[in-house]
Amino acid sequence: MASARAMIERRRSSRIPLRIPVQLSVNEDHGGQFKTDAEVIAVSRCGALIRATFSPSLGSRIEVLNSVSQETREFRVIRVIKAKDRGFFELGLEMLYPTRNFWAVPFPDEQSIA
Repeated sequence: MASARAMIERRRSSRIPLRIPVQLSVNEDHGGQFKTDAEVIAVSRCGALIRATFSPSLGSRIEVLNSVSQETREFRVIRVIKAKDRGFFELGLEMLYPTRNFWAVPFPDEQSIA
C-alpha cells in the first residue's frame, strides 16, 4: 500500500516549469472584482502554481487570463504558501473545467496522436 505522503503527492498529470505572465480576477464578497497581475511558475493539464502578491482563501475561485493565448479559465485555490520573496505568495490552483490546450504546451505524459 502507498504511503500517505505518496498519495498526497500523486498528481493527475505531470507538472512542467513554465514562466508566463497571467492576470488573476477574484470576485469579492461585496460584489466587486479584484484584478492583479501574477506569474505562472509551473503548470499541469489540471492546474498551476502561480506567484502572486495576495493570499486568497482556500477554496475560493479565481479566473486566470493566459497572457499568451488571451484565454480565460476558472480555477479553485487548493494551496497557499508564503513565498521566500517578501510580499509574494505561491498559489496552487486547480482548473475547474480542464481543457487540453489552455497552457499551449505539450505534457510529457500525453501520447502523441499520429
